[in-house]
Amino acid sequence: MSSIKNNKLQLVLVWVLLTSVLLGIVALLPLSDKVETSSVIKAAPITTIALIDEPVSPDEASATNSMVTESAVASIAVELAKSYPKIINYVIQKGDTLGAIFEQLDLSQKSLYQILEVDLNVLALDSIKPGQMLIFTEFEGELTRLELQISLAQQVIYKRQGDSGFEFEQVNVDGEWREHSYIGQIEYSFSGSAKKAGLSLFEAQFIASLLKDKINFSRDFRIGDTFKVLVSRQYIGDQLTGENRIDAVSINNRSRNISAYLYEGAYYDEAGLSIERAFVRRPVSSKYRISSSFNPKRLHPVTGLLRPHNGTDFATPIGTPVFATGDGVVSRVLNHKYAGLYIEISNGQTYRTRFLHLSKALVRKGQRVKRGQKIALSGNSGRITGPHLHYELHMRGRAVNAMTADIPIASAIDKRQQAAFKLALNNYHAAWEQVKS
Repeated sequence: MSSIKNNKLQLVLVWVLLTSVLLGIVALLPLSDKVETSSVIKAAPITTIALIDEPVSPDEASATNSMVTESAVASIAVELAKSYPKIINYVIQKGDTLGAIFEQLDLSQKSLYQILEVDLNVLALDSIKPGQMLIFTEFEGELTRLELQISLAQQVIYKRQGDSGFEFEQVNVDGEWREHSYIGQIEYSFSGSAKKAGLSLFEAQFIASLLKDKINFSRDFRIGDTFKVLVSRQYIGDQLTGENRIDAVSINNRSRNISAYLYEGAYYDEAGLSIERAFVRRPVSSKYRISSSFNPKRLHPVTGLLRPHNGTDFATPIGTPVFATGDGVVSRVLNHKYAGLYIEISNGQTYRTRFLHLSKALVRKGQRVKRGQKIALSGNSGRITGPHLHYELHMRGRAVNAMTADIPIASAIDKRQQAAFKLALNNYHAAWEQVKS
């Protein structure tokens, strides 16, 4: 709300400035020129002068001229305002919805639906969060651009393209990833000890989730056990973006070593065995054909606007079982005007999977799922021409082709990659040694 007030204040200040300039110009003109100039813009006030038969005192003439001038300035200010875009910065508050924000800012429902239609391909507006910013641009009373600032490194921009609707663009700034090393000792709980060493609560929780099958974080730790962690954090300039990545973990627990190393988007132990279960390519039985393939450059057949197909469609009848393609945690179970009922699963730090147009969800938000677990039934919800399942795989925030992407589908490092994997391990260990020294 403070952002809206600031924009209104800026408009008022601009209007006052324009008024002052125009008043100065008008004051330099002869009275007859003032009246003539004003009559071109707004003739109504001049009739009050034409009806006066008796002599007019200087004070009355000044008042009349003032009235004419202020009216003229107001008209000019209105016309000038139409010539410039109106920009509204809105910081999302707790409990906000996109529809309510549009209504509060008096933006058209038609624009809202046009943006939601194109957002089907990214679903960024379906999960707006407090603190994020929406930047609206209006021109001549029409919304021409909407920018969602997810973080310093990630924005989604929706741009009007004539009367046909909007196109979207995802902006991902690579920034600079800086590596941070942490070495600590267990004094009480792992999360408390990790925080004392410099890790965030989220990072400690991720490590506990990653190694939950190797060690019980509630019972197995002993005072004096040690841990080492490498974290990469993203910066733009000197500002943290909030994006981070656990690169390596090594825990010494009762004289045994438990480790996890990030390599080619997946985590492996010291011997090169996968810490996480691998992915499967398809979320449905192989008997169902692919009806529409991944195509980030697809154009709408009628409007010609860019309408990326960020997933793979399977020709499935209503009620077909849908399976999780990897281990993870359900992050969304939502209904969308165009995507219909859909499920999103967070598969660790690197991957995210989505399942659209469902008829029934069999999991809930926050629930852990395993690869191959039945999570839903396919359907025809949302705005589609017929029943099918739309499946998406996102890698580090970008949609990729799930049928061809280089994802972990094996349980161990390939023999041909053993040398490169060993080199990566040596680099991780060298970073920890630098901290010791």
